[in-house]
Amino acid sequence: MATVHHWTGLEARALRLAMRLSVRAFAQQLGLAVATVSKWESKLADTEPRPDTQAILDTALGRADAAVHLRFETLLSEMTSPVHNTGRRRVTASGPRAWEYESWADDLDRVVIALSRQDFSVADSLLTRWLSRFKGPELDEKGLYLFARSTALLGDLRRYQGTCVGLLSARHSYVNAREVFERIAIPRRVAQLDLSLAVVMEMSGKLEIAARSYEALAADDRLSPRDRARARLWVGTALSKDGQHDYATRVMQAAARDFEELTEPDDWSVAHQKLALARRGAGDLTAAFRFLDVACSTGAVRSPMERVQLTTAQAHILRTDPATRDDGFRLLDEAARIAAQSGLGHQLRSIQAIRRTCEGAFKPSRHRSGREQ
Repeated sequence: MATVHHWTGLEARALRLAMRLSVRAFAQQLGLAVATVSKWESKLADTEPRPDTQAILDTALGRADAAVHLRFETLLSEMTSPVHNTGRRRVTASGPRAWEYESWADDLDRVVIALSRQDFSVADSLLTRWLSRFKGPELDEKGLYLFARSTALLGDLRRYQGTCVGLLSARHSYVNAREVFERIAIPRRVAQLDLSLAVVMEMSGKLEIAARSYEALAADDRLSPRDRARARLWVGTALSKDGQHDYATRVMQAAARDFEELTEPDDWSVAHQKLALARRGAGDLTAAFRFLDVACSTGAVRSPMERVQLTTAQAHILRTDPATRDDGFRLLDEAARIAAQSGLGHQLRSIQAIRRTCEGAFKPSRHRSGREQ
């Protein structure tokens, strides 16, 4: 929520416009003379209200609702932009104001929540708001940190949406964010972006390169123990997709033990989900069902993406057993429906590819049985 440490006529005008009041109505609401407000309007940053009047403005802003605060922040940023001409003089900006740093950080927290729920439109709107307002060269170190975080989250947004263009855009955002974090010397964020870039490589089908990147990051001290364990798990997923199911199983089991020691039950559950798929790929359905039971009974499925991933894993395994094949295809259709509704392009394309593979596998079989009859 916006706060003003020192009012001038500029901030007062922004508040009036945000409250959508005329000069006269604004003066009446504050209990001031119309001439006073008119002076603020004409002199803007060249005039300062008296201390008691500053307190009145503080109260008016504090009582305003969220919509007024948002308009106030936007208007004030526009008024202090380098190209904004006030009519009397040009006001130059020196990057974000103090209240803008706070609002920017708050919005990034909201972006993280929106992405966790796959509410992509909200996340996109919040990120665009800040990335279109400020550019790197005008920012100090704090601003650069927020700018890099915003750029990295934009990469996450594009990656989660999973379109072909989105993956290229995600990689571009991650590379740009990584450069800024290197510039301001935050190695943990740099390593996290290396991890994100490896995920994009895996999603793009570059499994061997992704596996090597994950393997290096699993031993990288710049990352937290949890991120290192995730990197180890993802070594296994890349290997399993590449057909190395037994080796993948050993790597994933080591990651699962790490998650257990770190007391990360959700990650531990996801590891069992991945183990189930690896054992299914190896033809060991007994172990696959055992690992799947653990994943289904212990994981907290909170988001559409988590639901799609778990349902797809169930479908994969169920369709492999002739006795449960129909249930597997039913779940595959359910996962596709959720992915389409939630805008999860990568997951939807993967499900559709599975469907095509399955249909191709069954058509020759039906054709042979027809000849036999």
